[in-house]
Amino acid sequence: MSACGGGGASDEAASKSEATEASEHLVVKASNWKFDQAEYTIPKDTPVEIKLVNDEGAHGLQIKGAGVNLSNGKTSQIVTLAAGTYEMKCSIVCGTGHLNMTAKLIVQ
Repeated sequence: MSACGGGGASDEAASKSEATEASEHLVVKASNWKFDQAEYTIPKDTPVEIKLVNDEGAHGLQIKGAGVNLSNGKTSQIVTLAAGTYEMKCSIVCGTGHLNMTAKLIVQ
Protein backbone atom coordinates (compact mmCIF):
# COMPACT_ATOMS: atom_id res chain seq x y z
CA MET A 1 0.00 0.00 0.00
CA SER A 2 1.26 3.47 -0.77
CA ALA A 3 0.61 6.70 1.18
CA CYS A 4 -1.23 10.09 0.73
CA GLY A 5 -0.16 13.11 -1.52
CA GLY A 6 -1.07 16.65 -2.51
CA GLY A 7 -0.33 19.69 -4.62
CA GLY A 8 1.67 22.78 -3.84
CA ALA A 9 0.60 26.19 -2.63
CA SER A 10 2.21 29.51 -1.88
CA ASP A 11 3.14 29.24 1.77
CA GLU A 12 5.50 32.10 2.54
CA ALA A 13 3.07 34.85 3.66
CA ALA A 14 1.53 33.30 6.76
CA SER A 15 4.50 31.84 8.62
CA LYS A 16 8.02 32.33 9.82
CA SER A 17 9.36 28.85 9.24
CA GLU A 18 12.10 27.03 11.12
CA ALA A 19 12.33 29.07 14.31
CA THR A 20 15.24 27.89 16.45
CA GLU A 21 13.22 26.62 19.41
CA ALA A 22 9.55 25.78 19.87
CA SER A 23 7.61 26.86 22.93
CA GLU A 24 4.59 24.69 21.95
CA HIS A 25 4.24 21.24 20.36
CA LEU A 26 1.56 19.72 18.14
CA VAL A 27 1.55 15.99 17.32
CA VAL A 28 -0.55 14.94 14.33
CA LYS A 29 -1.13 11.18 14.12
CA ALA A 30 -1.95 9.65 10.74
CA SER A 31 -3.48 6.29 9.90
CA ASN A 32 -5.28 4.93 6.86
CA TRP A 33 -7.11 7.28 5.76
CA LYS A 34 -7.47 9.85 8.46
CA PHE A 35 -5.72 12.12 10.91
CA ASP A 36 -6.45 11.55 14.61
CA GLN A 37 -8.45 14.80 14.84
CA ALA A 38 -10.67 16.76 12.46
CA GLU A 39 -9.35 20.06 13.90
CA TYR A 40 -6.18 21.09 15.69
CA THR A 41 -5.64 24.39 17.53
CA ILE A 42 -2.39 26.22 18.22
CA PRO A 43 -1.61 29.75 19.47
CA LYS A 44 -0.85 32.54 16.99
CA ASP A 45 2.55 34.25 16.83
CA THR A 46 4.15 31.43 18.86
CA PRO A 47 6.87 29.01 17.69
CA VAL A 48 5.21 25.59 17.46
CA GLU A 49 6.86 22.31 16.53
CA ILE A 50 4.48 20.33 14.34
CA LYS A 51 5.30 16.62 14.34
CA LEU A 52 3.81 13.92 12.10
CA VAL A 53 3.51 10.39 13.50
CA ASN A 54 2.45 7.59 11.13
CA ASP A 55 0.48 5.09 13.22
CA GLU A 56 -0.62 3.08 10.16
CA GLY A 57 0.54 3.32 6.56
CA ALA A 58 2.86 5.90 5.02
CA HIS A 59 1.55 9.47 5.02
CA GLY A 60 2.80 13.02 4.68
CA LEU A 61 1.43 16.30 5.98
CA GLN A 62 1.00 19.52 4.01
CA ILE A 63 -0.49 22.63 5.60
CA LYS A 64 -1.52 25.06 2.87
CA GLY A 65 -0.45 28.64 3.53
CA ALA A 66 1.82 27.62 6.41
CA GLY A 67 4.92 26.38 4.59
CA VAL A 68 4.64 22.93 6.19
CA ASN A 69 5.32 19.82 4.14
CA LEU A 70 6.38 16.77 6.14
CA SER A 71 7.31 13.55 4.33
CA ASN A 72 10.23 11.41 3.20
CA GLY A 73 12.04 11.39 6.53
CA LYS A 74 11.20 14.96 7.57
CA THR A 75 8.81 14.35 10.46
CA SER A 76 8.72 17.73 12.21
CA GLN A 77 8.99 21.44 11.55
CA ILE A 78 8.88 24.56 13.72
CA VAL A 79 6.65 27.37 12.48
CA THR A 80 5.21 30.63 13.79
CA LEU A 81 1.81 31.27 12.22
CA ALA A 82 -0.53 34.22 11.96
CA ALA A 83 -4.13 33.80 13.15
CA GLY A 84 -6.40 31.98 10.72
CA THR A 85 -7.64 28.60 9.57
CA TYR A 86 -5.32 26.43 7.49
CA GLU A 87 -6.12 23.34 5.41
CA MET A 88 -4.19 20.21 6.31
CA LYS A 89 -3.94 17.26 3.96
CA CYS A 90 -1.97 14.11 3.39
CA SER A 91 0.81 14.78 0.90
CA ILE A 92 1.59 11.20 -0.18
CA VAL A 93 -0.96 9.28 -2.29
CA CYS A 94 -2.09 6.60 0.19
CA GLY A 95 -4.89 4.75 -1.55
CA THR A 96 -8.62 4.97 -2.05
CA GLY A 97 -9.29 7.24 0.93
CA HIS A 98 -6.47 9.69 0.20
CA LEU A 99 -8.62 12.57 -1.07
CA ASN A 100 -10.67 12.48 2.14
CA MET A 101 -7.59 12.68 4.39
CA THR A 102 -7.93 16.30 5.49
CA ALA A 103 -8.17 18.31 8.70
CA LYS A 104 -8.12 21.97 9.80
CA LEU A 105 -5.48 23.84 11.75
CA ILE A 106 -6.95 26.74 13.71
CA VAL A 107 -4.45 29.35 14.82
CA GLN A 108 -5.81 31.78 17.41
